[in-house]
Amino acid sequence: MKIVVLGAGAWGTALACQASARHEVLLWGRDAGQLDAMQRERVNARYLPGMPLPAALQLTSDAAAAWSHASADGLVVVATPMGALRQTLRGLPAVFPVIWLCKGFESGSGALGHEIARQERPGMPAGVLSGPSFAIEVARGQATALVAASADAALVDRAVQAFHGGGLRVYRSTDPAGVEVGGAVKNVLAIATGVLDGLAAAAGDSPDARTPGLNARAALITRGLAEMTRLGVALGGQPATFMGLSGLGDLVLTATGSLSRNRQVGLGLAGGRTLAEVLATLGHVAEGVYSARTVWRRAQDLGVEMPITQAVVDLLDGRLTPVQALERLMSREARSE
Repeated sequence: MKIVVLGAGAWGTALACQASARHEVLLWGRDAGQLDAMQRERVNARYLPGMPLPAALQLTSDAAAAWSHASADGLVVVATPMGALRQTLRGLPAVFPVIWLCKGFESGSGALGHEIARQERPGMPAGVLSGPSFAIEVARGQATALVAASADAALVDRAVQAFHGGGLRVYRSTDPAGVEVGGAVKNVLAIATGVLDGLAAAAGDSPDARTPGLNARAALITRGLAEMTRLGVALGGQPATFMGLSGLGDLVLTATGSLSRNRQVGLGLAGGRTLAEVLATLGHVAEGVYSARTVWRRAQDLGVEMPITQAVVDLLDGRLTPVQALERLMSREARSE
């Protein structure tokens, strides 16, 4: 199969590396200097330092070369940030089936990926590949499970054919809305979990009644999953999806994994740093920072209650401190689960 991956960040590069063992894969990036360096050194030093690129993986910054490599019976994979998905789909020749890897809501419109595709490529095969996955582990070939979701069964089968094998398992889903909500909301909840763990770390060996511990982390992740599910169902997702890889699986990984940038944001805020200071040290995008307000706005529009998300938004906007955010959540009235 001929595969074109658009976006030479960590995630796009990692998947392109894995697929190149079985398929003809071309990785495109818009930064000609970066791609030239990757071609010479056979490593993506900016996003995956120390991980050699397979000899079979082709590289280019020329869009014409990318479209020349693409095939109507192959696959185009969009590995850009969510903010570039609409423009990328708009410029994609209609003949090519496409899936995207980006997670989150589009800033401004608040649209999910499948909603953007419906506007920009009506009636054309489109879907999402998501799940609990740190790019570096995929690049190493470590065991990872993902889910490919689309209303087009043939496209899902093509995504499975493209990526299933070796260290990757790819499951099928007919619920792109649910898969995308899971991939977006988990980033916001990971910030909240990082805040809890950061407050616990700050207390050290002298915790008191105000110090959150492992009980609080378990409660936050569980209630966060309930928030995610409520919003996802309101947006057309299937409840069962949120107990799967793109819901519970991605939430647990991003909320607790040391490689999670969104978790690092929460840890930094709990440690007394400003949001600007935290973001300056990350080096990569933490999607939850940019999507939290959009998640909250869509929830409000739909009448969906999301108190943890609201607390994260107020924390990011400086209306609450980490301790105040926790106190507000703990002081809510009792209710049925």
